[in-house]
Amino acid sequence: MKSPKNLILYKDFENGKLFYNMTWIMENYENEYYNKEDVESLLYESLNQLMELAVSHGFEGNLWHSFLAFLLVNNENAYSKTCEIRGKVEGSVNQIVLHDFEIIKSLFDFDFGKLASYFEMDCMDAITDYQSMTGSGKIFNKRIKERINELKLKLEASTDVSGFKDAVTAFYKDFGVGKLGLHKAFRIQHREKEEVEIVPITNIAHVKLDDLVGYELAKQKLIDNTEAFVNGKQANNCLLYGDAGTGKSTSIKAIANQYYDRGLRLIEVYKHQFCDLNDVIAQIKNRNYKFIIYMDDLSFEEFEIEYKYLKAVIEGGLEKKPDNVLIYATSNRRHLIRETFSDKEEVREDMHTSDTVQEKLSLYARFGVSIYFGAPNKKEFQNIVKVLAEKYQVSMDEDTLLAEANKWELSHGGLSGRTAQQFINYLLGKE
Repeated sequence: MKSPKNLILYKDFENGKLFYNMTWIMENYENEYYNKEDVESLLYESLNQLMELAVSHGFEGNLWHSFLAFLLVNNENAYSKTCEIRGKVEGSVNQIVLHDFEIIKSLFDFDFGKLASYFEMDCMDAITDYQSMTGSGKIFNKRIKERINELKLKLEASTDVSGFKDAVTAFYKDFGVGKLGLHKAFRIQHREKEEVEIVPITNIAHVKLDDLVGYELAKQKLIDNTEAFVNGKQANNCLLYGDAGTGKSTSIKAIANQYYDRGLRLIEVYKHQFCDLNDVIAQIKNRNYKFIIYMDDLSFEEFEIEYKYLKAVIEGGLEKKPDNVLIYATSNRRHLIRETFSDKEEVREDMHTSDTVQEKLSLYARFGVSIYFGAPNKKEFQNIVKVLAEKYQVSMDEDTLLAEANKWELSHGGLSGRTAQQFINYLLGKE
């Protein structure tokens, strides 16, 4: 078995200490130079870490196989990042990858029965055929866990290094690599004085555009722009504006779900984080995914200046915004920066002071596509209620349903899709 120290591309693994401890044990457990009790202690410590990962990530079956599959799908290197979304590549890199995969496959095929026999262990079956206590983990959702498990089964079925390589490469093409490949949506954060970190959101609402009743023209406009973006054609930044509770944010979440398999990712950025936008874009501009930077409930008061960062990113900075990045924002008002009567008075008093007003209004103009979501009228609201009631199988005759819905909206925020959903949730809670 070639030493893992000879790996060229596949290095710097997440949970690398566990990987190198386990592989060192595989290489040296019979070496009389090392104290057997010390090696045994390291083995039990490593198996403990493997079990903790199984619980937190939802691994099942052969935990060593799951762990190696997990490392392969998360290792961002020159090969994996080139293959994401694109698939197989040509060139000498394939020879290097085969060299690495020969080593990794030998680790994958290692017989843990040898360790069990040598150290007289009676619990190794729990590691090689682990049955989950809960069936899920805290780190990965069910979709991601299942995809890693599918790769593990393909690697177990691989009879040679070439087949092993093909299985991993196909995964990169279908799902990408690392956190950007596995997850749909992200937020950003700072850890002390370190650079901006893009952090996965593991539990995004699995909504679809069809779940939003009505607004067909608005949804189609959003789909058309996103479709062009995903297909590598020219597309525009989007502003979804209008009344509260009409489905603006839901539409963008639905877009993330609908186009995830085609390489679309969503990064949520809050207003106070706009100064970090350039750092975020620097981290994603050379990846093969398409990124929507999502800004929810966007608006600025007269004294706030964060909009200047946003304007520079959208258009006007020295560095051109990458082709794989768009900005989608939602707002309850069309003009994102609040105008005051004093602004209008300044325009009357001095033409030069109107430059300040124009600067504020120019942010809206930098969104090439604006989509209006208006509050439904009474009839449209009732239709939303009926569709949702049917979807959730609410057992109530239509006349009573609509009468109760009318009472509800009068005291719970008025006519909107959100109010309709809250009313249905109320009914479901009473059943």
